[in-house]
Amino acid sequence: MAAISHTPLTAQQPQPGLRERKKLKTRTAIRGAAFRLIAKQGYEATTVEQIAEASEVSPSTVFRYFPTKEDIVLTDEYDPVMASVLRSRPAGESPLESIRFLFDQTLQSMLTSEYDEAIQRTKLMVEVPAVRARMTETMSVSAKLLGDVLAERTGRAPDDLELRIFIAAMLSVVREVTLYWGERGNQDDLRVLVHDALDSVADGLRL
Repeated sequence: MAAISHTPLTAQQPQPGLRERKKLKTRTAIRGAAFRLIAKQGYEATTVEQIAEASEVSPSTVFRYFPTKEDIVLTDEYDPVMASVLRSRPAGESPLESIRFLFDQTLQSMLTSEYDEAIQRTKLMVEVPAVRARMTETMSVSAKLLGDVLAERTGRAPDDLELRIFIAAMLSVVREVTLYWGERGNQDDLRVLVHDALDSVADGLRL
């Protein structure tokens, strides 16, 4: 497995300006309020109005940052950072190894700095069909960001079919492994599970 920095991934990037920091503070407050309310009273019983009140913003502000309630628990700050990290990988490194490094770094950062949220988010992904369905929909955003970077690195067009299939396969690995991890009570090492799953994809399904 690739060597890991123990500094949170988001902290390794240039610090945003004042406006972006204010937006991040608001998003973080809304997410934090949502997770606290959901832990106390359940996902279905928690309304956007309650989340807005608990985070001291208006419901319209919540919807401005998060189009749906599912987005509140699924959205994080990692997509732009992931694109930056992937873009910085060595030119001669294979796309699979670049993605392996990226996933490993992202998971390390998430499980170090946002462990409780990661556990709760995974629980909701497993238990709430609407959250699981929205997660699948929002993967297209990550696919576009990572696909654009890999297109630059490989000289392929962003809509190249093999590139799209590769990105879809990589993100599906994370989705299925995360669900597997959550279904089993988060007992295993998620990073090891993803690492082994990527090996399985590379080797093919053995008989």
